[in-house]
Amino acid sequence: MTPEPSPAGRILEAAQSALAAEHAAAYGYGVIGARAAAARSAEAREAYAGHLARRDALARTVRDLGGSPRPSEAAYTLPFAVRTPADAERLAAGIEDRVAGAYSDLVRVAEGQLRREAADALSAAAVRAARWRGVGVAFPGLTERADAPRN
Repeated sequence: MTPEPSPAGRILEAAQSALAAEHAAAYGYGVIGARAAAARSAEAREAYAGHLARRDALARTVRDLGGSPRPSEAAYTLPFAVRTPADAERLAAGIEDRVAGAYSDLVRVAEGQLRREAADALSAAAVRAARWRGVGVAFPGLTERADAPRN
């Protein structure tokens, strides 16, 4: 039986997961920026810059927690082909959902300033997802609940 990770270990792992989500988001926004409609390109650039800033902050957080920040992958597999501006918007919403999910995990385990920062990041991702999608979800970061069939 494997021992349960310590609270500090859970915080570090959640921070690493959020960092991985930010790496993937930065990559995805490179694709989105190339395919987004001209009217939304500034929004894509702003989101890209925001993800880079949060990625850098999380790398510092991981080091502060005693870890070694996981590097980004050379490339990421996209969930579908992005050929049109509508595809770019759908990808952006999906990326933001995944980022919100990673930050919701960090909110659950962190305390104090880190928890506030994670909650702010979750909120920012949820707002961006709603803008890209045109509608929000009831519980950002818990997308598996939003996709469940209703009875």
